Formats: sequence, C-alpha cells, structure tokens
Amino acid sequence: KEILEKYHDLFTVQWEGVIGNMHVPSQAEWEQLLTSSSAFLFYGMERFMSHVLLNRLVAMNIPKCHLVILLDLVRSQQSYQRITNSDIHKSYLQIALERPTETAMLLSLTGVSCVVAMQWYTSLQENAERLKILLQNLLSMGRTTGQTLHILQK
Repeated sequence: KEILEKYHDLFTVQWEGVIGNMHVPSQAEWEQLLTSSSAFLFYGMERFMSHVLLNRLVAMNIPKCHLVILLDLVRSQQSYQRITNSDIHKSYLQIALERPTETAMLLSLTGVSCVVAMQWYTSLQENAERLKILLQNLLSMGRTTGQTLHILQK
C-alpha cells in the first residue's frame, strides 16, 4: 500500500491486481493479469510457478508483457507446508520446471521480453528492500532495467 501511495501520481493509477490477502488468485486471474499487462510484478511466498499451472502457462502467448519481476522464494512455516503438500502431487520434472532459471526460460518462450527473478530463497524484508530499490530506479529515476539491476547487485 505504501508503494501504491508513493507512486500513485506517476503510474499506479493504471495498476491492477491482487494485493495482500484479498483472496488467492484463480488460474483465470493469473492468466488475465499476465496477458493484459505490459509489466507484471509478483511479490509473494515460495516459487511463482507453484501458484500458476505449468501446462496453462506454456500454452499462453504474452508478447505484450515486456517485464516480469518475480520477487518470490520467501519461505514461512505455513508456505512451506502448502508447497510440500502441493509438490507431493507433482513429478520431479514438474518441480524442476518451477526453479528460477527454468521459470525465466518458460516466461521468455511465452513472449515476455525481460524477466527479473530471484535465484535463492530470501526473507520478506530483503525482498521489500529489493522492491523499493527496483521501483525507485525504474519509476522515479527512469533508469533502464539493466541499470537498475546493476544498482541492485551492489
């Protein structure tokens, strides 16, 4: 909410999506948000691909989405239990396709131009700081994605 208020006059009037614990998005909502967005931000728990059906994602065509930012890979006791219960019903290969590099490749194959993704598990606080830096540089300062990621790496 703080970020939405900070960037309201610049960009966030045009933003749509699911915030906080409003509800768990359905597969149809994920698809609608991905296909109708020029940029997509996921800020959540566990692997992004654990929230989206793999077979539906690979069938999608999302060339309008120029940027996907995945601030995922945060784990809590509750999220770990959910993901463990979910993973029981998946093959080893399905779980492997949910890893960061594979997720970036799949999104790229669906038409996404640029994917920014986490490589390792992290904390909510660290992702909040990353989000703050990303949006400050991309939106306020007008830096490119590459320039912003170089700043974030430091």
